[in-house]
This record gives sequence, structure tokens and C-alpha cells, in this order.
Amino acid sequence: MNYFLKVNKNLLNYSLIILIVIPIFGFNFFVSFLGNIILLLFLIPLLLLLLVFIGFSSYKSKINTCSNCGAISLGLSETCISCGADLVNISKKNQLDKKASESTIDVKAEEIK
Repeated sequence: MNYFLKVNKNLLNYSLIILIVIPIFGFNFFVSFLGNIILLLFLIPLLLLLLVFIGFSSYKSKINTCSNCGAISLGLSETCISCGADLVNISKKNQLDKKASESTIDVKAEEIK
């Protein structure tokens, strides 16, 4: 018996904790506590994925493309690094003056033989 207690000390500790917790707080408390821990294990990765998605969207919204030379910048500067064009006025002008019919692309279907 003494050898069994030395080898399975963790098993004995967990068994005593469970036997003490269940009569005091009830079986319903124990099940809901384990359920909440499992729920957190599933929700934490979803929360991290949501934060990554929001960060990527924020990063994507700050990217500016120069219409003169096609260089890409992160929106930290007001002028293009390559050609020196004003990025603020170009982006506002392109967004306000462009009609929806001008930005669409006509696609013609062809039969492949």
C-alpha cells in the first residue's frame, strides 16, 4: 500500500480534490466549470483569429498606390517615394471623379474547342 501511494501521488491528490469539491459545491458546479474551461479553449483561438483579421484590414486600408508610377506606399507619407507625386490629392481625385461604369471591365465569353 505504501508503494502505491508513492507511485500514484498525483492520482490520489486529484481524487481527493474531486471527492471534496463535488459534495461541497455539487456535481453541477463541477460540470459547468469544466465546460467553461473547454469553451475558453475553443474561443481563444477564434478571438486571436478575429484580431489578426482586424489588423490585416487596418494594414490593407493604409496602402496607397501612386497612379503616376505605380509604386506602393504604406500611407505614412503624402508624396510618392519614387516620382514625388502628391498621393493625397491623387487618391481623393481617383475616388471622387471616377464613375462606376469606367471602373468595370467587360468580359466576353468565348467557346473553347
